[in-house]
Amino acid sequence: MAIKITEDCINCGACEPECPNGAIYEPGANWQFSYKTELTGMFTAKSGLSADAFTEQPALSADYYYIIADKCTECVGFHDEPQCASVCPVDCCVPDPDHVESKDELAAKKDSLHSK
Repeated sequence: MAIKITEDCINCGACEPECPNGAIYEPGANWQFSYKTELTGMFTAKSGLSADAFTEQPALSADYYYIIADKCTECVGFHDEPQCASVCPVDCCVPDPDHVESKDELAAKKDSLHSK
């Protein structure tokens, strides 16, 4: 499953640079599929969202860092564990029960984000 950031986030920013998929954004920041991926052109995510990879999408939170589930692979294909959770000083990076995925699905998502 994807990881989410809870409202216990203290906005320290430790998690953002650790994400190999660019799935973590600061409060109020718009996001893009292209950020830290190899995506260009139109992309359709597992959720069904279809957009140009470079088109900014609206921020999901104005109050604390947030994770885009369509870009989160729990670091599968990069690390043995989610790096955001390993560096979070307040343990607010937790599994997202609304976005449950198998390791194979996470690997396929990673490949879709990083293969031209």
